[in-house]
Amino acid sequence: MTFWKLGCLATVVALGLVGLGAWQLFGTGNPHPKGEVTAAPLDRDLLRARDEAQRATMADSETRVLFGDLHVHSTLSVDAFQWGLPLMGGEGVHPPADACDFARFCSQLDFYSLTDHAEALTPRSWEMVRESVRQCNAVDQQSEQPDLVAFTGFEWTQIGTTPKTHFGHRNVIFKETTDAQLPTRPIAAPGLASQAFQDRETLRANWKIPFLAFPNQQPYSDAAKHVREIARLSNCADDRASPDLPTDCRELADTPEALFRKLDEWGFDAMVIPHGTTWGFYTPPGYVYDKQLQAKHNDPKWQQLIEVFSGHGNSEEYRTFRAVEQTDDEVSCPKPTEGYEPCCWRAGEIIRSRCENRLSAECDARVEAARKNFLRVGIAGHLTLPGTDLTEWGNCGQCTDCFNPSFSYRPGGSAQYILARGSFDDAETPRHSTLGFIASSDNHSARPGTGYKEYERRKMTEARGPATEQWRQILFGDSEETSESISLEPEDVFSKPPFRRVWLERQASFFLTGGLVAVHAKERTRGAIWEALFDRHVYGTSGDRILLWFDLVNPGGPSAPMGSRLDFEGTPKFRVRAAGAFAQLPGCPDEVTDALGEERVDRICAGECYHPSDERRRIARIEVVRIGRQMKETEAVEELIEDPWLTLPCPVDVEVCEVEFEDPWYASAGREVLYYVRAIQEPTPAVNAGLLRCDGDQCDPCYGDYRVPFDEDCLSMNQERAWSSPIYLTAPSMPASP
Repeated sequence: MTFWKLGCLATVVALGLVGLGAWQLFGTGNPHPKGEVTAAPLDRDLLRARDEAQRATMADSETRVLFGDLHVHSTLSVDAFQWGLPLMGGEGVHPPADACDFARFCSQLDFYSLTDHAEALTPRSWEMVRESVRQCNAVDQQSEQPDLVAFTGFEWTQIGTTPKTHFGHRNVIFKETTDAQLPTRPIAAPGLASQAFQDRETLRANWKIPFLAFPNQQPYSDAAKHVREIARLSNCADDRASPDLPTDCRELADTPEALFRKLDEWGFDAMVIPHGTTWGFYTPPGYVYDKQLQAKHNDPKWQQLIEVFSGHGNSEEYRTFRAVEQTDDEVSCPKPTEGYEPCCWRAGEIIRSRCENRLSAECDARVEAARKNFLRVGIAGHLTLPGTDLTEWGNCGQCTDCFNPSFSYRPGGSAQYILARGSFDDAETPRHSTLGFIASSDNHSARPGTGYKEYERRKMTEARGPATEQWRQILFGDSEETSESISLEPEDVFSKPPFRRVWLERQASFFLTGGLVAVHAKERTRGAIWEALFDRHVYGTSGDRILLWFDLVNPGGPSAPMGSRLDFEGTPKFRVRAAGAFAQLPGCPDEVTDALGEERVDRICAGECYHPSDERRRIARIEVVRIGRQMKETEAVEELIEDPWLTLPCPVDVEVCEVEFEDPWYASAGREVLYYVRAIQEPTPAVNAGLLRCDGDQCDPCYGDYRVPFDEDCLSMNQERAWSSPIYLTAPSMPASP
């Protein structure tokens, strides 16, 4: 046989293999399943025990505390589906029905909402979400006080490539559940997230995966079919009102203003909750929240709450550091400050360590180039230093003195900054945000309320990574260490698969089990829960079911609970009451196992449930934060935030910590002032609480992949906490914020 014929035969074989790979990947997939909600309610004895345990701490409160999770994804969200694949050590799909069973039996919440990414929802999957929520509510619909209330929602996932175009993520939650009271389609955001969730190129680039996974290639074919279904959906026309659009298109809103306008067109009861406002995982360096304080992007008709904590970390605390220095349209790399090193700076130091002569002019030039290259591609700066071990980056980019901070912290989006900062564009007096604080999980395996126990890091958090070294090489490739950084343009980054654009391996150390939202409601009903949420009578916890009351209690004067906003004259006096969460017993209550069956308990609860003992953990102290609202744009925000303003220790031998304080300074403040409290619990172990586990420059990341044993939970001591919503006070002589 001639060389030419051999070449032709080899080409035919290669093309055949590619075609077979494409068929295995794209042609044999199954549609995402709907799942089935277990038709039994939670045992009434468990409900009564829960209510009675709380009643013992309530004193004269007219409301009860109900716990929920308003930020939950099933594997209908593409990122969740991909994390569930075997190559990522995943468990497979978790349909919307799993979220209902988990909330009812595993975590035993009072309410939850499904918030899959709107960018990944099709007409078929949006119907699955709506129907699953209705089925969940129907299980106990005959009860006046149902065991669980489920809400329908979606996440508007906006990611801009620059600070000017970035608005971030928001969950949209609807009060009612019938089709007549829900939009025909979710409202998505254009941009990077939308592109990533529809990225068929990623699958084409990995056509060989089914061969490598054979004979277990089916999950990858299913994932490909799911992405293909999403990618086939065309965008809606933008010249018609939302209710007039057809059902079979993807509706887009590019800003919060556009999102609010579309919700106005529907006219349904809904709320919009910003989250992830400090997450550097996808937020461009140099970003601050300022433009979103403008009236058009900050409509209190829709936006009453902000998520300050989730499984992605804390977004509460303000710091003055920045990842970049920005003047006009130019950015540069700032020098390190005490407790903070910019990653652009660290990139230069990594290159310096590779110079033969670290003091030479040539080395200095390489260092400066490394910093500029890092900054040019924003969140993908790590790609400019291929072959760099994760430990070489140390603790760069992180808030080293924050509680459980989000990855690559952006303090200009923190809750404290948002509440102190004013908008001076649209009114004679400054405009300020007035928001209640909540927390949730942002779980991606249909598991609302995962923080009840600290276990199963790779199931109860989003810590994922390649299951083997082979898979890691396929996904991320092999790169040799270089003595100079690589110059990339943004378009070079966008050509890479989504999992390479973001710092996925480093982020794995920052995933926590997530938080909870707590409401002070008059009863366990949909209406009462919604009213408490909208009135800001809410607080967030880092996962434990801490009980918290925070009230203005002036004798003979006005009284008001957390979340209130009112005119006030004189010296305000406040009362705080807090009780720690119950320590947990191992396993699950027998009633749960009887209802779900052992197999389903193992599958969705990972063998453990909310199972309280009669012993409460101790509240160690109460911290009070006082924030003055900016009156002039030139006022330094950091000088308005006093954190903590007061620290009040709790007695050692009491179950309920009760403290009071007052503020004589307020009467002369001459500005709007807000107060909120943190109830800090005694230390307990928590998953990934050590983050990168750094001791100085030496770090030991808790990888999400094979480099850390799959049964390793990476526990560190943590002081779980609850954040009250603020109480906002305005002196009568002081004009209120619009």
